[in-house]
Amino acid sequence: MKNQQLNDYNKVSRKAVSLKQPSSCKRRAFSLAYIGILAANAASFPSTASAFVQPATSSSNASPMQRVIIRNTSPLTNRRQLMKKKHHNNPLLLTKLMASTNEIENSSNNYPLEPKTYPQRWVQLAYLSLLALLSDWICFSVAASPDSFEHAYPGSSAANLIDIFLFTNVVSCFLVTDVVAKFGLGKSIKGAAALMSVGCLLRSGIPDLSWLGGSQIVHAADIVQSVSQEVIDVLPDGISDLVDSSTLTEAARVAGLEPYGLIVLGTIFVGFAQPYFQCTPPMLSATWFASNERATATATALNFNQIGIAVAFLVGGSMANNEVGIHSYFGLITLLCAVVTAGTILQFQEKPPSPPSKSEIEKLIRGEKEPPFLESAKKLFSTKGFSIPLAAFICSISITNIVGTFIDEVMERGGITDQLGVDLAGAGFELAILLGGIVIGGYVDKTKQYKPVTLACLLATMFFVIPLGYTDHMIGAEPVLLVAALFGLGLACGPIQPINAELAVDVTYPCDETAVESVQQVGGNLVSALVIPVAEWALHQDYEFFKQIKPLDSDIRGDVVLLFTIAAVTIAYFSTFDAPLMRTAADDDEGDDDSIVVDVDASSVLMKR
Repeated sequence: MKNQQLNDYNKVSRKAVSLKQPSSCKRRAFSLAYIGILAANAASFPSTASAFVQPATSSSNASPMQRVIIRNTSPLTNRRQLMKKKHHNNPLLLTKLMASTNEIENSSNNYPLEPKTYPQRWVQLAYLSLLALLSDWICFSVAASPDSFEHAYPGSSAANLIDIFLFTNVVSCFLVTDVVAKFGLGKSIKGAAALMSVGCLLRSGIPDLSWLGGSQIVHAADIVQSVSQEVIDVLPDGISDLVDSSTLTEAARVAGLEPYGLIVLGTIFVGFAQPYFQCTPPMLSATWFASNERATATATALNFNQIGIAVAFLVGGSMANNEVGIHSYFGLITLLCAVVTAGTILQFQEKPPSPPSKSEIEKLIRGEKEPPFLESAKKLFSTKGFSIPLAAFICSISITNIVGTFIDEVMERGGITDQLGVDLAGAGFELAILLGGIVIGGYVDKTKQYKPVTLACLLATMFFVIPLGYTDHMIGAEPVLLVAALFGLGLACGPIQPINAELAVDVTYPCDETAVESVQQVGGNLVSALVIPVAEWALHQDYEFFKQIKPLDSDIRGDVVLLFTIAAVTIAYFSTFDAPLMRTAADDDEGDDDSIVVDVDASSVLMKR
């Protein structure tokens, strides 16, 4: 009998939603009312727990053990009266709802909801990290061999292509929060992955699959040339210019490279897709990971793009030595991107069956709806303490982007001139960023010592950046010192990004994590795009000290002075941080039993419909 009542209740609840088609606010209110009724029926109908309301059993995945008690505070009599008032025009629904409350009087009013994590979270993290890796690999794909790229495309430069990517990234960051809010994390990530694959295809053409027994390579320029002149005449000038092979050198045309216009368009597509992989790690961490795993998960996803840059140095440096190599290199990237995109579409999920932390349970029960991105940004900047981790994030991403972009000049000044040495040094720098983020991020996960750790990392950044452009004339170039400083810079500067992404989310809780990270990515990539041309000019500026004193005669390069100044100003500003950690407080609330009580008044919920 009880099971039959439960089934009838569930059917009518679904029917009520489908018949009335309420707004999102009303649907949320009805859901809260449903949770309140489920809470009251818990003793009689334990199986009615939804995916987010589960019995309180110990879980080794949620550490420390936490639980939330959803307590119903609405008298049954009042609820019945409200049901009659609200649903008098729907007799069938009213009859069923009234029947569902017949045996509530003897049931328990408290029902436990525990945080729980799932193995799928590692699959989610793996795909987001791989997509971030691919996006930055594409961004810096020719940074390790800029001369070869400029020879294939005269009048262009690798630095300009990176700038195009970063400016597109900034524009997309303004949209990502609203897109994710509308379509959900899963659909947004899958769509962005597909867009990135299309961008890769534009840059490479259809890869040569003859070695797999497949078809030969096909180029966009070849397709256009194969159609009749009448068709070409009616194409918009912009499209025909994009695929105009006359812009290619003879060597590039023979090698099968795509016209420069398609390279730029494909880069724009990838730049537009990247924020969906770089702005969502804090949201993924909050949605899927326990409170003592979040900083590490965010650090992994955010800094995995550094592995992409490392791969760009290692693979691009060895493959992209000429036009034929560049063509094969771009085709390899396209194939790998297609494989990861296919896996993402098949396996990436929207959210877990139940929340992983107490703070996420609170957000779920409150059902707060985030405003559009621009309104969220205004709210974030008005929140105490938000702008300080934003400054630290911008400092870190600017320094790592500048060093990564001009790594060949940095190495050459230090006495490392062979391409393999430059590639290995660049890859080591990017790997050090990832390693530092995981190790130091793990420490912050356990201690929540955001401020002292960030200040220590900034101080170390100032120290390690100096040897990258400092030369003592008596000693001369010191490759070992340069490489050690480069790795030390990666270990110190890299963790600043994920740590301060989590800090910004912590101080602005319960604001949308994607909005927080979008603002940080806008700031970081915009400043990087603006500073890279300045750093390129400063590369050729030398400042000599103690010229008249031979033992002390030395010089320092202008770009290092720029990076040192950025770090010094950030330290001075960050030292003023003094804001409460709102999310940490929510996770640590309510005493020894790690539980909180959320009162759900079904009466007030029903009245809002």
